[in-house]
Amino acid sequence: MTCGVHRSPSLANLNFNVRFFPHGPGNCYTLRSLVAGNKYLVRASFCYGNYDGLNRPPFFDLYVGANYWHEVNISNAGAVSWMDIIVVAPADYRHTTLYPEVNSSQSLLLINSNRFNLGPTVNSIIRYTLDPHDCLWSTYDTIPNWNEISAPSVIQNYLTDVYDVPSAVMQNAATVSGSRIDFSWDPSENISSSYFFIFYFAELQNVPSNAIRLTSLSITRHGTHNLTAHHSYSPILFLPLYRGWQVIVSHLLLQKNSTLPPILNAMEVYLVKPITEIATDSGDARAMMAIQENFGAKINWMGDPCALKAFAWRGLNCSFSPAYPARITALNLSSFGLAGTISTNFGDLDKLQYLDLSDNNLSGTIPSFLGSDHIMVFLYRDLSSNGLHGAIPYDLLQKSQNGSLSLRDTTIFSRAFIGKAPLKPVSVLLLSSQKKINGALLTAIVTPVVAVIALFAILFLLLQQRIKGKAKSKAAGPEDESGLLGNREFSYRELKYITLNFSQEIGKGGFGAVFLGYLENGNPSSQGSKEFLAEDSSQELVSLIGYCKDKNHLALVYEYMPEGNLQDHLRGCCTSKPLPWEQRLQIALDAAQGLEYLHIACKPALIHRDVKSRNILLTAHLKANVADFGLTKAFSDSETHITTEPAGTMGYLDPEYFRSYHINEKSNVYSFGVVLLELITARTPVIPISDSVCIHVGEWVHQGLDHGNIESIVDVKMRGDYDVNSVWKAANLALHCKREVSRGWSTPPFVPF
Repeated sequence: MTCGVHRSPSLANLNFNVRFFPHGPGNCYTLRSLVAGNKYLVRASFCYGNYDGLNRPPFFDLYVGANYWHEVNISNAGAVSWMDIIVVAPADYRHTTLYPEVNSSQSLLLINSNRFNLGPTVNSIIRYTLDPHDCLWSTYDTIPNWNEISAPSVIQNYLTDVYDVPSAVMQNAATVSGSRIDFSWDPSENISSSYFFIFYFAELQNVPSNAIRLTSLSITRHGTHNLTAHHSYSPILFLPLYRGWQVIVSHLLLQKNSTLPPILNAMEVYLVKPITEIATDSGDARAMMAIQENFGAKINWMGDPCALKAFAWRGLNCSFSPAYPARITALNLSSFGLAGTISTNFGDLDKLQYLDLSDNNLSGTIPSFLGSDHIMVFLYRDLSSNGLHGAIPYDLLQKSQNGSLSLRDTTIFSRAFIGKAPLKPVSVLLLSSQKKINGALLTAIVTPVVAVIALFAILFLLLQQRIKGKAKSKAAGPEDESGLLGNREFSYRELKYITLNFSQEIGKGGFGAVFLGYLENGNPSSQGSKEFLAEDSSQELVSLIGYCKDKNHLALVYEYMPEGNLQDHLRGCCTSKPLPWEQRLQIALDAAQGLEYLHIACKPALIHRDVKSRNILLTAHLKANVADFGLTKAFSDSETHITTEPAGTMGYLDPEYFRSYHINEKSNVYSFGVVLLELITARTPVIPISDSVCIHVGEWVHQGLDHGNIESIVDVKMRGDYDVNSVWKAANLALHCKREVSRGWSTPPFVPF
C-alpha cells in the first residue's frame, strides 16, 4: 500500500487527516485478505483543507481495479466529499487508484449509490455502529407536508432483507395525511447514465384489524407498480433501470380500498456504469504483487498491472482479449537494481514468454521453472550480468544453445556459477563413438590417442609451472580465465550429458567431430589455482580440460572459442564482418606468442606440426589461441631434430621436413609464415592458377611485391583501410619465415609493424 505523505491540516475538525501524493502518474491502495466472489463496500472521502496554503484543490480520477469510479473535483477547500461503491472481489485483493490525468470520456464499470433515511426531521447521518456495514444513510427531508412516524422496537427481518438495512433506519418512516407522497431525485451524473432504485417498507404503527394499507408507486414516464399490503416488514421493491431523465419524479399513491395513507421508510439509488475493461488475470496479478514484495521498494508498481494501458506497469507487456482477462507475456526488468534471489513467483506467470533480468544484483541459484516449457512458454530469457551461482537446470542448457537464454557475463562456468566471469562452454572432440570395434582396430586407435592424451597432460602440467626470468608479464582479462582446472577424466555418459547427447556439432578436429557442451565444475574452491595459472601460463593456447577413455569411447574436452577459427573469418562463414588490419596483426602476435611458449617455455619443447589458420581459434574478443595439438611432438634440448613421417596440412608443411622427415621448431615457423600471408591476402595456402596449375601463396605474394604492387595482394575486404608500410613489413616477415627456417629461427621473429 502506497500511503503518500501524511499531513494534519488546521481545520476545526481534528479528525480531518490528509495524505497527498506529489509524484507519479497514479497512486494506489491495495486491499488484501478479501474473499473472491464476495461483495464489498468501498468508500473514499476527500478533504483538501488547503493543507499546502496554495488554495489549489486537486482534480483527479478515481478507479477501483481496472474500472473508472468517479471524478474527484474539490471546489471548496473545507468541504468533505465522499463516495461509496459496492464491488465484487474478483480475487483476494482489490486496487483503488487515484490518477491525476482526468479523462472525461472514460466509460468503464462500476456502481455508485445514494442512501436515504425517510422520516427523521433532524438532519443526521446513520452509519457504523448502527449500520454494521458502515453504509451512510442521510436524511431525506424534501417531501412536502410529510409526517414522521417511528417505532421504539427493533424493526428488522433477517430472512427477507438480504441488504441488512439497519433497524435505526427502518424504525422511521415518512407518511402524509393525504393520499400521496411526492418526492423527486436529481441525478448528479450525465442524463444518459442508468439508475435503479430499491425501496424499503415496514409498518411502524399498531393498526386496527380492519385497516389496510395499499399503495401504488408511480414513476414519471414508467407507469405504476402496485405494492402489496404491508405488515410488520414488507418485501423490498426493486425497480428496473431508468435512463435519460434529468429529474426523476415518483409518487406513492393511496390505492382504492386502502384505509391507511402510504408510507416509505428508506430508499437507495444506484448508478450503474457498463463494464468495458477486464482486470488482469488474478493469478498473474497475485504473482506480480508477490514479486514486487520480494524485491521491495525497488519496483514502484501500483494498481492493476495490465488493464489500464495508459498506466501499465513499467517493464511489463500484456496480451488483451475481449472475453478473457489480460495476461502478462513479457517482463523487462533489466537494470532495475534488483537484489536477492530470483523469486519463484515468476513461475506463476504461465503465459510469460520473455523475461529479462539482466544487469541486476541477483544472487543464489537459478530456479528450475525457468528451464521448463511445460509450465511456461518461454521464448527468451536473459539472466546475464548477475551474481548467480550453483547448478544450472539441465533444460536451460538447451535454451542457451538455441538462443532463447542469455547468460553472457553471468557468473557461470558450464553448468556451475563460480566467481565473476563470462559464460565458458567447452568443446568436446569425439575421437571414437563406436560401440563395438575389434581388437586390432582398438589398438590402432588407442595407441596414438593415448599418446595425444599424454602430450596434453604434459602440456597442461607445464602450463602451470612458474616461468622464471620471463621478461614480460601478462595480466589475464576475464575472457582468459577459463576456471576449468585439472586433467579430468570423463565418462562417456558425462560427455553425453554435457553435450546434450552430442546435439550441436561446431567443427571438425584432427581426429574427429567437435561438439559444444557445458561442463559441470566440481571444484568451486580452486580460485587460487586459477589465478596462479592465469599469471604464469600462456594465454595464447587453448586450455585442455580433460579427456575420456571409456571403453570404446575416446574424446578430448577443451576450452570453447565462441568466434570460431581464423580461416572462417578470412574466407569462410564469417566474411560478413571483415577483420581490420590492426586486428589481424594482433591475431598474428597472439599466435606467435603461443608458438614461442611451446618452443621456449616448455621443457621439453613442443612442436605443434599442424599450425594453420583453421587451428587458430578466437575468443569473443578475437584474441587468438593456438589449438588442436593432436600431432604435437616433444623435442628435447639435446636433439637437433626428430625423425617422423610428415604430418600436417598441405601448403603449411615445411618442404625440408617433407623431404627429409626431420622436424624441429623451425617447421612451426614456416607454417606461421603461411598463416601470416593468409592474414594479409585471405588466400588459401595453395592458389589454383588453372585447372592443372597451382601456385603457393608465398610465391604469389613474392611476385606482387617484386612488381611493387602491394594492393594486388591485400585482402580486398579491407577496402584499402590499412597502412601500406605496415603491410609491406608483414609480408616480408612472412616470406622470411618461409625462406629462413634453415638459418636457425626457432620462433617467429619480432618485427615492429
